[in-house]
Amino acid sequence: MDKPNDNWKIWEVFIRSKNGLSHKHVGSLHAPDADMAIKNARDVYTRRSEGISIWVVPSEAVTASSPDEKEPLFTPADDKVYRHPTFYEIPAEIGHM
Repeated sequence: MDKPNDNWKIWEVFIRSKNGLSHKHVGSLHAPDADMAIKNARDVYTRRSEGISIWVVPSEAVTASSPDEKEPLFTPADDKVYRHPTFYEIPAEIGHM
């Protein structure tokens, strides 16, 4: 016989703080649906009124790179000089940037 929470998904929780502009990952939790995940996230991760917005995402919907892919994924493309600010000339009328 299944227990009541056997079919609960794992949800990733993101909170936007009062003085922050972006949501930050704060942890994971189990819940049967998105509404309950938000309520559980509020209770678990914002006990001191730290946040103004909560996002919950099913863990299965998250796609992540592997640490083994670090070199090809994060190594800068040195042969593409246009990606560096030194490639561009700033007009004199702009002044200091």
